Amino acid sequence: TYLFLYDLMQFCGHSWIFTNMIIRFMSFGKDSMADTFYSIGLVMRLCQLLSILEILHILIGIDKSRLFPRFLQITERVIVLFVVINSQEEVQGKCVVCVLFFLWNLLDVVRYTYNMLARMGIYYLPLTWLNFSLCIPLYPLSVLAKAFAICVSLPYFESFGTYSIKLPFPFAISIYFPYVLKMYLLVLFIGMFFITHTLISERNAHLGRSNIKKKRS
Repeated sequence: TYLFLYDLMQFCGHSWIFTNMIIRFMSFGKDSMADTFYSIGLVMRLCQLLSILEILHILIGIDKSRLFPRFLQITERVIVLFVVINSQEEVQGKCVVCVLFFLWNLLDVVRYTYNMLARMGIYYLPLTWLNFSLCIPLYPLSVLAKAFAICVSLPYFESFGTYSIKLPFPFAISIYFPYVLKMYLLVLFIGMFFITHTLISERNAHLGRSNIKKKRS
């Protein structure tokens, strides 16, 4: 019941964001992209903070998903949303933010719909196929959008010095945050190949199982 209510809450949040983005784009066209973050950023941040609970669900054993892939996916979003986008107002109006939010919410609306029905033992083959197939092309696209958002933000981190610190004596070490982001880009793409491989494995396992059940019935 708890997991169903959690999925329902996330579904409502992401559905509201997704619907809001579509309506705004249909009403204002490309002009709607400039203030996407200001319109839906609060709800987006709340949904992403709430998603951290999914790591706890796996750790305490009430969710049987694999921990490491889910941990990577959640931390990627949290870092890009809160560290990169939220901290640089100049980045918030870029088109890449709108594209990134669209990809995230499209994936999450499908995923949480599937999860809610699965909690009740309801499995629709078209929805199962969509849940385990849509993420394979869209997840790499979202990683590219994250990487582009990081690249766009680098000049602002360099000019404003955000998060760049110099440790006091006796350490005398400077941490230049743009270098940290550049190293994180490498981690992001390495994680993309690992998670994509995991998504393909999960797709083969679940769709293969669904086909067997269909043949038996």
